[in-house]
Amino acid sequence: MLKYEMNGHVAVLTLDDGKANAVSHAFVDALTEGLDRAEQEAKAVVLHGRAGVFSAGFDLKELAKGAAESKALVDRGAALLLRVFSFPMPVVAASAGHAIAAGALLMLAADTRIGAAGEAKYGLNETAIGMSLPPFGLQIGLCRISKRHQTEAMIQATLYDPEAAKDAGFLDAVVPAEALAQEALAAATALAELPTAAYATMKLDVRRQYIDIIAASLA
Repeated sequence: MLKYEMNGHVAVLTLDDGKANAVSHAFVDALTEGLDRAEQEAKAVVLHGRAGVFSAGFDLKELAKGAAESKALVDRGAALLLRVFSFPMPVVAASAGHAIAAGALLMLAADTRIGAAGEAKYGLNETAIGMSLPPFGLQIGLCRISKRHQTEAMIQATLYDPEAAKDAGFLDAVVPAEALAQEALAAATALAELPTAAYATMKLDVRRQYIDIIAASLA
């Protein structure tokens, strides 16, 4: 599920379940373990998805098991997203494919988001499937998605190709697929040069209003 590598001061975490990288309990466990280790060993993190898909969102098979099981997984996923959103060092997300729903939120929670050029789709499709964004999704979206696109992206469930996703705020850069890993590592390596404590403080200061609302919703 997760491959962990150190490259200089950067922890490179690659998530690959061989399928859609759905946010399951195993996904949460793996990424939590990787972040725990990175917090001890690194000064920046790169999160990679697998070829063709960063993450397709919550595992629908898990959500279909019942209300209690669904809530348990969503709560764990929300806590993980909050952790990435407030992680005390730079987080670079590298997407070689689709990032939908909770997968898109994981991209939005990272600090720098780099996507591969191609046919991938990015977006929050909750309205289209008869759902609404819970507080953690709403606040991360409000913080990171361009205000020009919030109605289209969050209310109208628009899915974007990589270039449009960059304009909307899901991505910061679009690069050729073969350059994705190198570009993500270069970005993280540069960010790792910033003083870690100051970076962590500024991240919390800038995102405080959103973090507090999410944390209160999970209490």
